[in-house]
Amino acid sequence: MKNSAPIRVFLVEDSLVALTILKRILASSLEVDVVGTAPNGVEALERIPAAQPQVICTDLHMPKMDGLELTRRIMTDYPRPILVISTSVNTQEDSRNVFKLLQAGALDVFPKPNIDSLSDYEHIKHELINRIKVLAGVTVFTRHTSRTATVEPRTHPVSPKKKPEPFSPKPVSNSQFSIRNSPSLPKIVAIGASTGGPQALYAILKQLPANFPVPILCVQHISEGFLQGLVDWLAAECFLRVTIAQPGEFPKPGTVYFAPERQHLQLDTQGRLSTISTPAVSGHRPSVTALFQAVATCYPRSAVGILLTGMGRDGADGLQAIAQAGGTTIAQDEQTCVVFGMPKEAIALGAAQHILAIGEIAPMLLNRICYINSRHS
Repeated sequence: MKNSAPIRVFLVEDSLVALTILKRILASSLEVDVVGTAPNGVEALERIPAAQPQVICTDLHMPKMDGLELTRRIMTDYPRPILVISTSVNTQEDSRNVFKLLQAGALDVFPKPNIDSLSDYEHIKHELINRIKVLAGVTVFTRHTSRTATVEPRTHPVSPKKKPEPFSPKPVSNSQFSIRNSPSLPKIVAIGASTGGPQALYAILKQLPANFPVPILCVQHISEGFLQGLVDWLAAECFLRVTIAQPGEFPKPGTVYFAPERQHLQLDTQGRLSTISTPAVSGHRPSVTALFQAVATCYPRSAVGILLTGMGRDGADGLQAIAQAGGTTIAQDEQTCVVFGMPKEAIALGAAQHILAIGEIAPMLLNRICYINSRHS
């Protein structure tokens, strides 16, 4: 059998040191071919058409044209899967800007390797190349037309069906909703996501009002150093309070709690948040399955579990645990997933009671938990 052609990758990076390290890492793999580089967005736009890349890797901060404007231009004129390779920033403004690239159409973020990090070279190489391989199989499209990318992905698209245009959530106000009162209604929502998760979470959380009457617990698989940026971005974009979970706190309504980096998010016997560093579950820490199982135990018959886009099967067994405990379970549908892996595994188990497009998930939560005031209908 003839080997598949290597994935064509274009690098946009103004730091010569970082560019050299990235090229060295990618050159070590027969599965990847660096077909071009550029030191800024302006030159990248000039060179990309001739290079015909399948995946574009870009930094955030660059002269002449930064990564955010470049991403917008690529997604409008020349749509390709984009991986943001950036330092894990410490300022709130920079951390939000990294995730604005995802909002603009980039698919994932990865920490920029430096000389100090090369002691972990094999791990970085494995993670970066694996991330590129996943993105190479994703079908992307323009932001303003239905035209799909003109270059066929190296692997089969994650979904064989044409993907819809990006979902643009409509923000809501508290006045549109009143709270239901019933002991049988859900008392907590748990969400798990991986690749494509930040965009999917944004699409859901943006539609929920500040007075959403139950807490939301989240596990997002994300490169180390980027979690705070994700939290800051969502907090700035949504009405809900968004924070990283702190042990000992009782989950509050209208608040989104993210599992900390390298720790599972759990609930103790009193229903308080707990974080633990026990071994990985389903290959991950934090693990979606670990969270879902804890929620199923603490909130039998009154939890909603939502499994979003991502590679692998983390969360599938946990979603089944919520269903078996009498809760409500939702899996994102294939057409709106960036990677239809985790939801697919849950569906195969029979764990998903509802299979919904990303734009349908928040309305279902609102209809289950809140009354929609008729004057706003």
